[in-house]
Amino acid sequence: MTSTSTGTGPGGSHASTPTPGVTRGGIEVNGLDTIDESERKGAARDLFWPWFGANVSVFGISYGAFLLGFGVSFAQATVVAVVGIVVSFLLCGFVALAGKRGSAPTMVLSRAAFGVRGNRLPSLLSWVLTVGWETVLTSLAVLSTATVLDRLAAGGGTGTKVVALVVVAALVVAAGVAGFTAIMRLQRWITIITGVLTVAYVLLVLDDIDLGAVAALPSGSAAAVVGALVFMMTGFGLGWVNAAADYSRYLPRTTSGTGVTLWTTLGGSVAPVLLVFFGVLLAGSSTELSEGIAADPIGALTTLLPTWFLVPFALVAVLGLVGGAVLDIYSSGLALLSAGVRIPRPVAAGVDGVLMVLGAVYVVFFSDSFLITFQGFLITLGVPVAAWCGIMLADVALRHRDYDEPALYDGGGRYGDVRVVPIVLMVVATLLGWGLVTNTYAGWLGWQGYLLGPIGGREGGWAFANLGVLLALLVGFVGTLLLTRGQVRAQEAR
Repeated sequence: MTSTSTGTGPGGSHASTPTPGVTRGGIEVNGLDTIDESERKGAARDLFWPWFGANVSVFGISYGAFLLGFGVSFAQATVVAVVGIVVSFLLCGFVALAGKRGSAPTMVLSRAAFGVRGNRLPSLLSWVLTVGWETVLTSLAVLSTATVLDRLAAGGGTGTKVVALVVVAALVVAAGVAGFTAIMRLQRWITIITGVLTVAYVLLVLDDIDLGAVAALPSGSAAAVVGALVFMMTGFGLGWVNAAADYSRYLPRTTSGTGVTLWTTLGGSVAPVLLVFFGVLLAGSSTELSEGIAADPIGALTTLLPTWFLVPFALVAVLGLVGGAVLDIYSSGLALLSAGVRIPRPVAAGVDGVLMVLGAVYVVFFSDSFLITFQGFLITLGVPVAAWCGIMLADVALRHRDYDEPALYDGGGRYGDVRVVPIVLMVVATLLGWGLVTNTYAGWLGWQGYLLGPIGGREGGWAFANLGVLLALLVGFVGTLLLTRGQVRAQEAR
């Protein structure tokens, strides 16, 4: 099957008119193309599988320990987990609506808000975020494999980590290069296998839960609760918003918008809510386990397991992490193309795979603390992503017509080349947001928090609430509603 393009850029850099079918030799040939009517298929409920498969990782259990690190009680942690996860994936659900209405990748649809070339700034940000996430997930897969093999006395040193990195990276890159159809099939199997084995893990470690110790956890301050909430949002849904329409774009236009939002939210949030809740119970029962998770978030969970289950645990851990990394590498390749790099989509996925491996080498072999690096990454990029998300959500809400697909690739079309107001809003929201977050434990991020003075400074009670993420989201959303309403109406009247 072939896909032809009316533009000159590789990978569908300009408007395209694909012929039926999306693969050549088993590899998806669509890049930034809008999806032809003949290629749209499926139902809204099909979105459940990729989102569930990408978020069913046992890494979710480790978030329970991360939450308690903010000094919150069991009840507070539970509420924060449910609200933070569900609300953040609901944002993904709203962004996914644009995919059905425009049949293009998320960072192409974002051109309606920022302009065709103006959108290169958020596209570059999206690329950095998704490459970062795939690096984190690949690193965790390697570390957990090494820990399991070490417990089995089968070697967990440098050689083991190198082999594990090669195998995991090969799986992730192969799926990313193959594209949409391969990913959807892979995610279904990952969902089933990891779902069953995760339930088995939960049953095996139930006896390690000490409800008395969990109930005795002291309550945290309002600042601690807000900080924990923001961490949940950035660690889950806000880490996916920039890719939320990449899968809904293949659905028929007649698909229910409510269904798209519901199944995206449900698929993304069900597993994390349950896993984080269970993680809070485990971490609250053992200070030693909670501290161990900070150094090796998944490997530490093996200390509770009988030897005979270590191999199945390694399988569920690696598959769950691969499921998330696969979605990230697919979307990072699309973001790279949207940022203006003119190469075929499979090549873009390969380039991102190389960067993923280099980043994983640093995390696995040179980083002193995974948690400090991870938190710094989440919060620093969480601010501009939240700003983009606010702008994108408001832009989607303001539009009452389907996207003008050719105009998404034409700077002279109705969406324009560079829309100044949204770009300025994103920059301003980011600068305000970085001023209200802090990462003092990561020395290279010590410049953040420059607006915290009035509420206690970088060491005050609100310093780690990371209010900047919420502020950036609010500024982007409200600013876009107030300042671009007239322009959107004019666009849709053309």
